[in-house]
Amino acid sequence: MNKTYSAKKEDIKRQWYIVDAKDKVLGRLASRVAVILRGKHKAIFTPHMDTGDGVIVINAARIKVTGRKLKQKVYRRYSGYPGGLREVKLETMLAKKPATVIQLAVRRMLPGGPLGRDIIKKLKVYADDKHPHKAQNAIALEV
Repeated sequence: MNKTYSAKKEDIKRQWYIVDAKDKVLGRLASRVAVILRGKHKAIFTPHMDTGDGVIVINAARIKVTGRKLKQKVYRRYSGYPGGLREVKLETMLAKKPATVIQLAVRRMLPGGPLGRDIIKKLKVYADDKHPHKAQNAIALEV
C-alpha cells in the first residue's frame, strides 16, 4: 500500500513569477495567482503547508472587469462602531488604490487563518510596471 506524500520544509523550492495585469479580467487573474501562491500547481502540494511560490503583479491599475461590476461591485468594511459601515465602489477603489483591488481578490481566494496570512505575504502588487524585485529573477507568467 502506498503512503500519502507530505512535503517537508527542505523539499520546498520557491520560485518567483511576474504577472502583467494589463487588460486581464480581475477574477481570472486572481484565481490563477491564488493557485500559484498556494502551491497547487506543484506535485508536492500539501494542504497544511505553504508550498507555493511568490507572485509579483504589475500594472494593477489597468485591470479589466466584466459586466456592470465597475459601477455595482461594492467593498464593505465595518469598524465595529455604530454607523461604522464603510462602502467603496470598485470604480473608486481602482482610481484611488488599484493594488488593493487585486490584493483583496486574491486574499479572499486563500484559506483564512495563520496559513492564509503567511501565503498572502508572498504577493506583491504594483499599480504601474515598476517594481523593486529585480533580485528575485521572476519568470514571466502568462494568465
